[in-house]
Amino acid sequence: MGLHKILKIVALILSIAGVVSLAMIVSKGDDAVKATGEGLDGFLYVAYIMLAIVLLFVIVFVVKGLLSGNIKNTLIAIGSFLAIVIISYVLSEGTETVLKDGTMLSESGSKWISTGLYVFYILGVLAIASMVFSGVKKLTTK
Repeated sequence: MGLHKILKIVALILSIAGVVSLAMIVSKGDDAVKATGEGLDGFLYVAYIMLAIVLLFVIVFVVKGLLSGNIKNTLIAIGSFLAIVIISYVLSEGTETVLKDGTMLSESGSKWISTGLYVFYILGVLAIASMVFSGVKKLTTK
């Protein structure tokens, strides 16, 4: 049996399980579900199984793509991303902060949040710059 047929069968089984779980939730009524959350377990299990399957396939195909492609370009891209993370970590500041619920955010946690924001900003600027560059390049080559 091919992988395609197996995936079709798994998708069908998960679809039926989702429909049955939804029917059980609807049959309980809104008030019972809101008050106790009863009937949501089956629906959540189906969602967890689907999430696990999707993550598994994403990991498998990413690794397959990495191994079958040009490894030099892949390593350059990973190294560039790590360089951006390191630069962002060096630029970020960390201070202990009191959160709204009264707990403390540690200095390290604050520094990693700042690092994540800097990485996002740098990658966003690079993405916009690459789109502008490719647009200008197309205009000049015509």
